[in-house]
Amino acid sequence: MKILIKLVVTAAAVWVATLLVPGIQLHAHTTAGKIGTLVVVALIFGIINAMLKPIAKTVGCLAYAATFGLISIVVNGLLFWLTSWVAGKLKVPFHITGFVAAVLGALIVGVVGWVLSLILDDRDGGE
Repeated sequence: MKILIKLVVTAAAVWVATLLVPGIQLHAHTTAGKIGTLVVVALIFGIINAMLKPIAKTVGCLAYAATFGLISIVVNGLLFWLTSWVAGKLKVPFHITGFVAAVLGALIVGVVGWVLSLILDDRDGGE
């Protein structure tokens, strides 16, 4: 159940990013198509993060230490941009036009996801 909630939270956060960042494009035409696309993008982003983020942290350990973790903003942006590339290969109507849009989008997804998770955790009684 937690995985499903995390997927919905990430999909909502990606939706907010599409609204706020001009370089993040959602090309679905119907509401159902947009929701489906957001869920698929959230799933792709979750899989990419689960597989590649630990590797990036391990390989770039020195960079993380030298920048006090700020390099993670760049890494998250690159992973979000990779999500766009994978979505394109899977014919999912989602595209990020460049690095800056990817970094801004990743920041928004991170912040919105964190806030939504806090709200949902409060409703669960913190369990």
